[in-house]
Amino acid sequence: MEVGTPKDGPILVFGGPYSNQEATKAILNEARRQGIPTERILCTGDVVAYGPDPVETVARLRDARVTVIMGNCEEAFGWQRPDCGCGFTTASTCDRLSSAWYAYADARLTAADRAWMRALPRRLDLRLPENRRLAVVHGSPQRLNHFVFASDPWVDKAAHIHAAGCVGIIAGHSGLPFTQSHDGLLWHNAGAIGMPANDGTPRVWYSLLTPHPAGLDIHTHALTYDHATTARKMRAAGLPPGYADALETGRWPSLDSLPPTEASAIGRPLVAEHRRWRFL
Repeated sequence: MEVGTPKDGPILVFGGPYSNQEATKAILNEARRQGIPTERILCTGDVVAYGPDPVETVARLRDARVTVIMGNCEEAFGWQRPDCGCGFTTASTCDRLSSAWYAYADARLTAADRAWMRALPRRLDLRLPENRRLAVVHGSPQRLNHFVFASDPWVDKAAHIHAAGCVGIIAGHSGLPFTQSHDGLLWHNAGAIGMPANDGTPRVWYSLLTPHPAGLDIHTHALTYDHATTARKMRAAGLPPGYADALETGRWPSLDSLPPTEASAIGRPLVAEHRRWRFL
């Protein structure tokens, strides 16, 4: 996949389908509504996680031929690891709850699903003019399960970017959308579609990256979908009720993985943003 000139059109980016079939269907419908072809749809990983439909969610993305980056969940399920490898603190609430949804999905995924996960790329480069590149990864270029948040020091993000030999990173994993740029470098997270952004609303998030001659226009967008159906199926399946509640309330069942800045923003509705990033 390449990004070069305005004629290429926007790329739709989303993360974390999380076994949420209804949200996955909604994002694919949104791409069709906007006339975005499959080759310009990009998922930053964690296709399977909290939700009730792991097999169906994988099938929707595979059938649609969406480009998917390997997340820690794909790595874990693909090689049948003992846990999701999310990077949660041991014995934390998130760590405890993950064992339930991981076992649920692990019991349902097929050999073909796992083979597909093992074959996913760990990194994809989007090419910009003058041989510049953006690295698309799940957590960070060095580690699939690296949580990177907006409040983390920019110097750390810049170090990841320089180590990757590129001018910017498009990442997932943290579940919260944000865009930051300094000195011609970029870090962008489109957010996740399988779980709300802890902002007190059931909306989920994706982004559109539209190339211009000197960089990208980055628009974040909220997406509404039939979250009530997903929550109902989660409860019927006996999955952890906190995640089903989160689909309706927009509040995560635990803040274990969040830095203080992001934890203090719980229940504060996010707004769609437009940023124009220019490389140097």
